Amino acid sequence: MHTLVTNLNSLWKVVAVSLMLGAGLPIVFAVGVRLWSSADTVGQDGSVARRNYPALAGAYACFALIVLAIVTGILYTAKAFLAAKFGIHLFGQS
Repeated sequence: MHTLVTNLNSLWKVVAVSLMLGAGLPIVFAVGVRLWSSADTVGQDGSVARRNYPALAGAYACFALIVLAIVTGILYTAKAFLAAKFGIHLFGQS
């Protein structure tokens, strides 16, 4: 019974992270693209009639979150290399 509980405990952690990174990041990117597209209102003559600054700020926030997740993933993948070659210890690498 203890093995089953331990495995299920690990399983829900893997499922939660996979949902966040596997489905969550593309959703955040899609929301950023949607906000970016609604940031400008084009007038009849093709000029920008009005800017929606909260939508533009939301789009920038979504894109910054995506870039942060990508950089964190690259650093997490290379943590052993960084520790061995440069002495930079990230994410608890000793």
